[in-house]
Amino acid sequence: MKQLLQNIKNGRTTVEDVPVPTPHEGQALVKVAASLVSAGTERMVVEFAEKSYLGKARSRPDLVKQTLDKAKREGILPTAQAVFNRLDQPMALGYSSAGVIVALGKNMQGFRVGQRVACAGAGYAVHAEYNIVPKNLLTPLPKNVDFESAAFTTLGAIALHGFRLAEPQLGENVAVIGLGLLGLLTIQLVSAAGCRALGIDLDLKRVALASSLGLEAVTRPQAESAAQAFTQNRGFDSIIICADTSSNDPVELAGVIARDRAKVVATGAVGLDIPRKIYYEKEISFINSRSYGPGRYDANYEENGNDYPLGYVRWTEGRNFQAVVDLLSSRKLKVESLISHRFDIKEGVRAYEVITGKRKETFLGVLLKYDETKEERGKRVEFPSIVHRPSSIVNLGVLGAGLFANSTLLPVIKNNKDFELIGIASSGGLHAQHSGRKFGFQYATSSEDEIINDPNINTVAILTRHDTHADLVVKALKAGKHVFVEKPLAIDSDQLSVISRQLLRTDGCLLMTGFNRRFSPLAQSLSSFLFHRKEPLYAHYRVNAGYIPRNHWTQDPAVGGGRIIGEACHFIDVLTFLVGAPPVSVSVHALPNGGKYSEDNISMTFTFPDGSIGIVDYLANGDKSMPKERLEVFCGGMIAVLDDYVSLVTVKDGKKNEERRAQDKGWKREMAAFARAIRGGGEAPIPYEHLIGVTKSTFAAVESIRSKSAIEIK
Repeated sequence: MKQLLQNIKNGRTTVEDVPVPTPHEGQALVKVAASLVSAGTERMVVEFAEKSYLGKARSRPDLVKQTLDKAKREGILPTAQAVFNRLDQPMALGYSSAGVIVALGKNMQGFRVGQRVACAGAGYAVHAEYNIVPKNLLTPLPKNVDFESAAFTTLGAIALHGFRLAEPQLGENVAVIGLGLLGLLTIQLVSAAGCRALGIDLDLKRVALASSLGLEAVTRPQAESAAQAFTQNRGFDSIIICADTSSNDPVELAGVIARDRAKVVATGAVGLDIPRKIYYEKEISFINSRSYGPGRYDANYEENGNDYPLGYVRWTEGRNFQAVVDLLSSRKLKVESLISHRFDIKEGVRAYEVITGKRKETFLGVLLKYDETKEERGKRVEFPSIVHRPSSIVNLGVLGAGLFANSTLLPVIKNNKDFELIGIASSGGLHAQHSGRKFGFQYATSSEDEIINDPNINTVAILTRHDTHADLVVKALKAGKHVFVEKPLAIDSDQLSVISRQLLRTDGCLLMTGFNRRFSPLAQSLSSFLFHRKEPLYAHYRVNAGYIPRNHWTQDPAVGGGRIIGEACHFIDVLTFLVGAPPVSVSVHALPNGGKYSEDNISMTFTFPDGSIGIVDYLANGDKSMPKERLEVFCGGMIAVLDDYVSLVTVKDGKKNEERRAQDKGWKREMAAFARAIRGGGEAPIPYEHLIGVTKSTFAAVESIRSKSAIEIK
């Protein structure tokens, strides 16, 4: 399928062939008929992408600080590579479209194949021939609402939410500053609600367009005198700012024309230097509107499909979408005259030349159109120019093409000649297409099953979200593939039991989990230093993990498993590697969450079969500018200190030795060991006893927190 993409690194906007996405549970696959280009949000994205690196840095000083902190911790080269990899990710543009449902995932009650719908949401209702959209971001369309009009639904919901925040009453006076696309939708909503509306804009043509819709509007020089006459010198009850400008003039004008104790709502991107004197004297309330309404930025609502109770949240973003569609149907909201340009998706780049001013054309509503008769359900895009490695022993298929895959693992695999890169999959198709072309895969697809069932693939790497790992491991092993799965192996005991049973039935296929730190050169040196120990060891692993918000997907027990299961497994594995066996018990103490944390400020004490003791302090309440990891080991007159995989200091018999190198957490050696094991047909690089034992240890640690007691690991 064709999709419009923006590359943030080089600033290029392109239309590319991308695999048709695959809908998962709670999602529909929609064949798009029309999508609306946002002259505000999308123009800002494109203009940011087109800036030089210096220009990007100047516009985002917050990210510059994060980058400098990372460079202090990990070094300049790894930081630069991480930044360039993040910038090199394709961005799907668009957030408002309409079309027909052609396929449904599970649990999509109320929707059917063939149903006409409006679609919303950044990352979902994108400029592409097919969209996958969660159910709460879909709105059924009546027959009398055409696709072009329906493509305005999301922008209409932004206007409607801003109007609701102003809380106007029937008959009140409402001013709308800025009569671009958002402003012209807003002023129509104000009028439809029974309020007296006055529009204000710098552009005489937009004022005339508002007048042609039967609305009253004036230019900026007339605004103050017109406001006095319009309100009989009382001032406006509420002012909605829809302008798109860095200027502070709209906020200042709103204060001047507002009545005493009025409300000002900003839905557009404007300067926010509020003049204190007039806002103080009139005691004006100022609200910055947040997108489409309640539910926005809540993954539980948008991604998981959990709605808010009607009695408690009357107007969610989904209900706002439906209200806009109803207004379109009743002709109280008219958008036909707001359309200035129509482009076929193949010419989508021209649309961005218009909204960024490269094409000197007056514009308002810019639509992208799609062939409604064309059926293209191909989930695969091939790259015929790839140079193959017929002598390779690992014919690899990859599931997942996110940031970790692109920045860390795929560069390592690409540079290992033992790997032949066959296929890569991501459910949306876009990231698989980008990674497939970038790293030299033969094809990209949106179908996991295509990778698992491909007879040309003998090894599958699973780099997807944590909740999918166990199921994909079992499916790949059943298909006779070697499996590499990024940590964690599983996020609950039931998943781990299924994997354990499958391993007993599997003959000749290797399983490896991404416990990369044990393969680090300095971890290997530390292991060698301790190799001849004759007594138990004591190890203390301190992790300055940094704060992650509670609503991040990794914190969700059902998706990410939480940070103990999802990441702390790494550090338990390092202790297991040094001792030579997994823990047999754990006792955990946690700081109070205080409404901010999620059981991620903890001290875990593990005991091992030989009497060794290992402590992992995993902390989210520190400063991320400090190094992340420090491991101290004491044993039989020896001491070792491993600092963030940059330096290892060992002391024995009064002799101190220090080994330093660029930070290396073991990914290169990890994948090389996996390839050697496949080639040699021997044991897995990490004993299954360790993989399963470490995973059980994370479950036991969580149980220890909840029960406030020591837990035996069985």
